[in-house]
Amino acid sequence: MSRSRQPPLVTGISPNEGIPWTKVTIRGENLGTGPPDLIGLTICGHNCLLTAEWMSASKIVCRVGQAKNDKGDIIVTTKSGGRGTSTVSFKLLKPEKIGILDQSAVWVDEMNYYDMRKDRNKGIPPLSLRPANPLGIEIEKSKFPQKDLEMLFHGMSADFTSENFSAAWYLIENHSNTSFEQLKTAVNNLKKQANKKNEGSLAYVKGGLSTFFEAQDALSAIHQKLEADGTEKVEGSMTQKLENVLNRASNTADTLFQEVLGRKDKADSTRNALNVLQRFKFLFNLPLNIERNIQKGDYDVVINDYEKAKSLFGKTEVQVFKKYYAEVETRIEALRELLLDKLLETPSTLHDQKRYIRYLSDLHAPGDPAWQCIGAQHKWILQLMHSCKEGYVKDLKGGPGLHSPMLDLDNDVRPSVLGHLSQTASLKRGSSFQSGRDDTWRYKTPHRVAFVEKLTKLVLSQLPNFWKLWISYVNGSLFSETAEKTGQIERLKNVRQRQTDFKKMIQELMHSLVKLSRGALLPFTIRDGDVRQYGGWEGTSGLSGQWLAHAIQTVRLTYESLTALEIPNDMLQTIQDLILDLRVHCVIVTLQHTAEEIKRLTEKEDWIVDNEGLTSLPCQFEQCIVHSLQSLKGVLECKSGEASVFQQPKTQEEVCQLSINIMQIFIHCLEQLSTKPDADIDTTHLSVDVSSPDLYGSIHEDFSLTSEQRLLIVLSNCCYLERHTFLNIAEHFEKHSFQGIEKITQYKENKNAHQLDQ
Repeated sequence: MSRSRQPPLVTGISPNEGIPWTKVTIRGENLGTGPPDLIGLTICGHNCLLTAEWMSASKIVCRVGQAKNDKGDIIVTTKSGGRGTSTVSFKLLKPEKIGILDQSAVWVDEMNYYDMRKDRNKGIPPLSLRPANPLGIEIEKSKFPQKDLEMLFHGMSADFTSENFSAAWYLIENHSNTSFEQLKTAVNNLKKQANKKNEGSLAYVKGGLSTFFEAQDALSAIHQKLEADGTEKVEGSMTQKLENVLNRASNTADTLFQEVLGRKDKADSTRNALNVLQRFKFLFNLPLNIERNIQKGDYDVVINDYEKAKSLFGKTEVQVFKKYYAEVETRIEALRELLLDKLLETPSTLHDQKRYIRYLSDLHAPGDPAWQCIGAQHKWILQLMHSCKEGYVKDLKGGPGLHSPMLDLDNDVRPSVLGHLSQTASLKRGSSFQSGRDDTWRYKTPHRVAFVEKLTKLVLSQLPNFWKLWISYVNGSLFSETAEKTGQIERLKNVRQRQTDFKKMIQELMHSLVKLSRGALLPFTIRDGDVRQYGGWEGTSGLSGQWLAHAIQTVRLTYESLTALEIPNDMLQTIQDLILDLRVHCVIVTLQHTAEEIKRLTEKEDWIVDNEGLTSLPCQFEQCIVHSLQSLKGVLECKSGEASVFQQPKTQEEVCQLSINIMQIFIHCLEQLSTKPDADIDTTHLSVDVSSPDLYGSIHEDFSLTSEQRLLIVLSNCCYLERHTFLNIAEHFEKHSFQGIEKITQYKENKNAHQLDQ
């Protein structure tokens, strides 16, 4: 025999005890192939087939009837398997009788009892007003996500008692794997239920036909009696007596049942309220849940709950729902303000800014929070730059500014806390500009140079995120898909104006960076009206060529970093102009300092003559110029996008004149040495070999030099200068792309020839 024809076997019942009319769930094996196959069901000897609902081959739901036995088996009988057995039993409890006037501490379940005389619920299943399985076939729950079904059938419901019932949703959720044959069976079951409902109304009329006739006869007799008496309102008449009886009966009934009916009405109201609270507890609890999630920072949960509530109750006309939904809107508005404050709060990371913008877009915040954030960041960077300058100026003047002129390049940028610059970073960047003659400049960073380093680091730490925020704003990656679709048209309208405004922001930042740098490094290029805002470095000594070269390297690195962000070159042109002016100023300052060093060579003449009849003066002169030119090597070199230092004729003329001035100063030194009085010459350090008579004729025994001997030494030096030194210097000038070499060398030769003639 196949397994489908084996006798039914009951293996479980829940609950396993209860009073009569308790609803139970029977589980087991081979409990039938469908409702027609189930022909018998007894619990404790009582036939429960009338209340049985077949759910599946392993599940039946029914109510326990009035049984004689206190405890008994559960026996299921089917057409296909016959009479079954049970491995479990049910215990029947004696119920406590509660009258209609008695109070009870527990809820008394209201049953739809069958009254064969006046049953008006014939067409409704006996278990409940909402049958669990209206199709009468086995339910197979699908694995479709509930959210997908809600999106697919927006505004509909799978509850067949709902006004918005969707049959397609119900079938997908409960019968997605059901065969077509079973669905045809379900259609037949629905037809039978409809026929039974119609037959129930007709049977009610047929069953009470005699009652209708009796009532009709009684009413006719009363009518005839009234017509015969003709005394409808006479005291003591039958009509009056009947009215009095009916009134007394009505008053007695009202007195008897008023309290009961009141309690029932109150209980019904409470039950309905509880049902509403349970069904719509999501909305009623939402304001408190929003408050809790905001405190925990779970903004995603708040947004999801708000979107759900908006779709369900956004257009409701129910006053209670409107009241609670208004409270939800109030909490959401407070959340919008909180998120906007966090968005505009500075300092803030790019990740947090994007996150808050996305939250605000999902909450449909008014205005354009992303653009407000861009504007706030722009003001914040400007504030940082000016605060940085004010801190250094106060520290320079001895005020409560910075703790040290050395700023820390690794600290976070704050307007009130400016760190200290790392000496190591400065040394590494300045090492390529050091002079072999003096290394102490590297360890005494001027305030103005340290300020420019801190200022550029500040800009490079803030501007990349500012630029990335703008790029994300333009391409729409700041917004969620929903917010992007709703705000795309509005952003397209404003995109051109936004681009113009943002370009002005970048240009303002670049101009502030350049003007603050000029105020520190090139104060003479600042207009009088801008001195108060960008200057304030009065009373400080000028920077040396080495520090200017160091500052140029810092600005160059800043330009390269900004170029890497793909900022258009026209926005960075002011930085290029600053670099060019710094390079020109550095060349001029270096040549001026070189002239000062050349002027001091007179004091360094030791009159020690080598085998070629020369002193160390020509070599010192050449080394001084070579060192100066070497220190300008990086400055004169043109980086990508830079113009030549000598592109302006005015600069060429000024550099040429400074170079000629250096030659004039050195020639003047030679003239001073050749005409210096004997008393001013110290020759006590001269050796015998250096001042031997074989080289210079007669020299005094105390090794002092006469004016003729000094003149001969100077002339020897001049000859060497003309044959070697000037040519080497001219070669170095040409190697470093100096303009006007012909004028410089011509002047040297003319002055040297004039010196020889003298």
